[in-house]
Amino acid sequence: MSQRLSSITEALQALAALCPPLQRIESIPLVDSQGRVLSSDITSQANLPDFNRAAMDGYAVRSWDTRGASPQAPVYLDLGENALTIMTGLEVPEGFDAVVILEDTVVRGREVEVTAEVYKGRNVSSVGEDVKVGDVILKEGHRLRPPDIALLAALGIKDVQVYVKPKVAIIPTGGELVPRWSRPLKPGEVYETNGLMTKLYVRIWGCEPRLLGVVPDDPDKIVKAIKSSLDADMVIIIGGTSIGEKDYAPRVVGSMGMLLIHGIRMAPGKPTTLGSIGDKPVICLPGYPVAAFTALYLLARPSLKRMAHLPEAIPSVRAKLARKVPSRPGYVSFSRVVLVRDEAVPIMTSGSGILSSVARADGFVIIPEGLEGLEPGAIVDVMMIE
Repeated sequence: MSQRLSSITEALQALAALCPPLQRIESIPLVDSQGRVLSSDITSQANLPDFNRAAMDGYAVRSWDTRGASPQAPVYLDLGENALTIMTGLEVPEGFDAVVILEDTVVRGREVEVTAEVYKGRNVSSVGEDVKVGDVILKEGHRLRPPDIALLAALGIKDVQVYVKPKVAIIPTGGELVPRWSRPLKPGEVYETNGLMTKLYVRIWGCEPRLLGVVPDDPDKIVKAIKSSLDADMVIIIGGTSIGEKDYAPRVVGSMGMLLIHGIRMAPGKPTTLGSIGDKPVICLPGYPVAAFTALYLLARPSLKRMAHLPEAIPSVRAKLARKVPSRPGYVSFSRVVLVRDEAVPIMTSGSGILSSVARADGFVIIPEGLEGLEPGAIVDVMMIE
């Protein structure tokens, strides 16, 4: 009996049910909050500015004293009485309601010659002009950026309530894997790099990765590694996902919980497996690097972004396909491309183990399973590689 393969849509739907946005929150120092997602609205408890502030260098004046002033008919004010020197950002003294900029003045002894009329509030930031008490400054779900943090700091806010980052356990498996830089490789061995790539992407996607050491092709040791990882919000297993004798990951997941999907109509990435153990989603990535990358990007990325309250869409640009790209009939296919001016140039259309094709690519083009490739000149969306 042939293995039933699921569609990408079915896989995404299964993951959506397993990976809702996390609702755990924590309070953290504002200075450490860049990139974190607010768990509630922030309402201002202060005015900004909380005093009438000069917006320009010049002279604080009473606006009515400048009535009719022009270059042809200047007004003369007493320096220190009717006109006070002021710098940008300083408080406008009580009783004064405008600022005449330096360019519209000339100092003549103890008098200031004013050559432009100003109205009340001219060149003055009034109390609460930027933010008023009671204003909703930032809303729940907002991802904090440096200017947001600067604004909150200006309002005297020291700590913020944010959603907890999802924790992701990463378990690389395989008898051929050697810990990176631990020793020279023997014939048939490779350094473990899929776990490294996954760890870095998990961090980029707003989550906290925990990368375990290499686990050999031994079901008991895989079970032990999974059990030690069930405090995480998601478990990602790499390698051993196919249907070979030593492809233990799907069988172990099924024995410990539920095996939901084993095999997806995507190329590369067909052996990708999805399951759950208790309430924890488990994604099993293929061991071939490009297949692991594809499944990671298409399935793990939106799931982790959703859990972290972050936008799921992959940044993309429109481009014209430079050459024909073949695809595997009945499968969603992924073509790695380089952007050259307004063209997307394919650099590798097959080979799930050729990691350099991803490293050299700017992005990838998704070819739907109903098409038999794309012709030269086709306008495509290039999904950018972060």
